[in-house]
Amino acid sequence: MTTLPPLAEQLRPESFEGYVGQQHLIGNRGVLKLAVESGQLPSMIFWGPPGVGKTTLAYIISKSLDRPFFTLSAINSGVKDIREVIETARTTASSAILFIDEIHRFSKSQQDSLLGAVEKGIVTLIGATTENPSFEVIGPLLSRCQVYILKPLTEEDLETIILKAILKIKDITGIEIVMKENEALMRISGGDARKLLNAIEIIVGTSKPENGKIEIDNVKTMNIIQQNLALYDKKGEMHYDIISAFIKSMRGSDPNATVYWLARMIESGEDPLFIARRMLILASEDIGNANPNALLLANTCFDAVHKTGYPECRIILSQCATYLACSPKSNASYMAIEEAISLVRKKGDLPVPLQIRNAPTKLMKNLGYGSDYKYAHNFDNNFADMEFLPGQISGTKLYDPGNNPREQEFRLKLKQNWKNKYNY
Repeated sequence: MTTLPPLAEQLRPESFEGYVGQQHLIGNRGVLKLAVESGQLPSMIFWGPPGVGKTTLAYIISKSLDRPFFTLSAINSGVKDIREVIETARTTASSAILFIDEIHRFSKSQQDSLLGAVEKGIVTLIGATTENPSFEVIGPLLSRCQVYILKPLTEEDLETIILKAILKIKDITGIEIVMKENEALMRISGGDARKLLNAIEIIVGTSKPENGKIEIDNVKTMNIIQQNLALYDKKGEMHYDIISAFIKSMRGSDPNATVYWLARMIESGEDPLFIARRMLILASEDIGNANPNALLLANTCFDAVHKTGYPECRIILSQCATYLACSPKSNASYMAIEEAISLVRKKGDLPVPLQIRNAPTKLMKNLGYGSDYKYAHNFDNNFADMEFLPGQISGTKLYDPGNNPREQEFRLKLKQNWKNKYNY
């Protein structure tokens, strides 16, 4: 076996030039690179999927500005750790950088403990999160931070990382890696550089060189990774695979698989609010108007889980998850807003029809704002046939009710009201 030091650490760059991906932030005109070059660095939150370079970017920033760099993980750090770092940072000549990984796991009180130091400039905070900071970071702290969105790594980015890994392995061990196929490596990584490098480490570490070379192809990759799955997941990389399996089981209406994957997450100590939040999204995205009660139950579940916590909240999570799995499914609302957003981007800001414009002043009324508006409640069945869309897209159907009893009722009502206008 070939013993390799962790490739992720070996390949961690110390400058923007060696960094892979996120060119919208650190390219020649990237907003983050310009901020670093100016020396006027705000506190910030990096929001993006795992393994796209959030930690590395924080490290490069600290090196570029030659500032003291402190790092905490929200998984195993508390208020005491935060205060100790802040006290140490007070003694530094320049504003220290405090990097907090998985900041979404910090409680409100933990986040509160950062406010004073951030506000006074004792530390420049860089938080990393895979969750929407609007939901996970308290308002006072978020208002003091600039949010930067990190994008998933592209196939080209991953190929660059593979090439860097091959060169580094040869430099360390003298072994030449012959990459005959990399599609399996790409699939396994899921766009996560850390998973990609972990997989390469395992393949090289369990392969015997022949004539100083190790050949890697798709079959070899899958066989070795499957045989070493526990080792491959030693840092919890399956976290996102399991939540994906959980969501897809509910979407696929299988309560048995749903509760199994739920149990896997509970046993691994997954944040119950993370699970509840995913169910809240699924209730609207995959069930929607086929069963509006699903969203109500999911929202109640989130509140109840927040109030109870483990171990009791496992029952609440199970009740909601099995209910969602057994509910009729519809993605009509999701598709409607996706279609509408696509139309807005394509057509631009089309004018609001005069008859449904707001007319708070006499001048606006004289210009025709609000004229010919029909108040629906003054008509039979609370419906008045009039135009609500801009003329250029009149008759465009964006909401197409799903094939389930409740939305079929919607379809019949829409057809009755609009006749052939929207082809319901």
